[in-house]
Amino acid sequence: MMTSCELWIKTFQHHVQKLFCFRIGMGCAGFTCSKHSLCALNILYVMVSLLMIGIAAWGKWFGLVSSFQVVGGVVGVGVFLFFVALAGLIGAMKHHQVLLFFYMIILFLVFIVQFCVSSACLAINSEQQDHLLEVGWDNSQSTQRDVEKSLNCCGFKHVDFNRTCEALCFHSQSCLPCADMIEEHVGEVLRFVGGIGLFFSFTEIVGVWLTYRYRNQKDPRANPSAFL
Repeated sequence: MMTSCELWIKTFQHHVQKLFCFRIGMGCAGFTCSKHSLCALNILYVMVSLLMIGIAAWGKWFGLVSSFQVVGGVVGVGVFLFFVALAGLIGAMKHHQVLLFFYMIILFLVFIVQFCVSSACLAINSEQQDHLLEVGWDNSQSTQRDVEKSLNCCGFKHVDFNRTCEALCFHSQSCLPCADMIEEHVGEVLRFVGGIGLFFSFTEIVGVWLTYRYRNQKDPRANPSAFL
């Protein structure tokens, strides 16, 4: 029996094949090409959303992340993206004007937020990184335990051996502060997240443009006198 993931992948492949056929044969200005382009884009978003939900659940199940706020945030973003993509997919397949309109508005708002956040990740300097890391460290005890356990360090900028610590080095009192280890990788992580965010933000503005054009195209199989 075919799983839901395999079904999404095969549907995505079908729309991509249709899209390439129409691009080669007649360009990408027609109704059918716009439809398959929009369907393929939204199926990609559905798979990304399911991947986000799966990774968050996997990390929580295996104890890699104990912070409920982090897991809940990732799952919430994944669920939101799933329903937005599902609305766009249904609207594209049925040429539903109302669904396509609200999908276009929501996707444009998501583009603005994601573009701003991605640009901030790429433009942030080292002093701002230190400030944000310290604020995040002080506001979440569960995140402190996860970082100390995974990086084998204690404390943020100073090690206090009078408090408890999840790191293995704490028993031998040979721990280093976590700030030094985090700062070694935080710049690379921010650049990676910012680059991925910018990439997907440009796919979102392409989706907005495709939706706007697709809404104003007539279905060649429909009644020519019908108002669209």
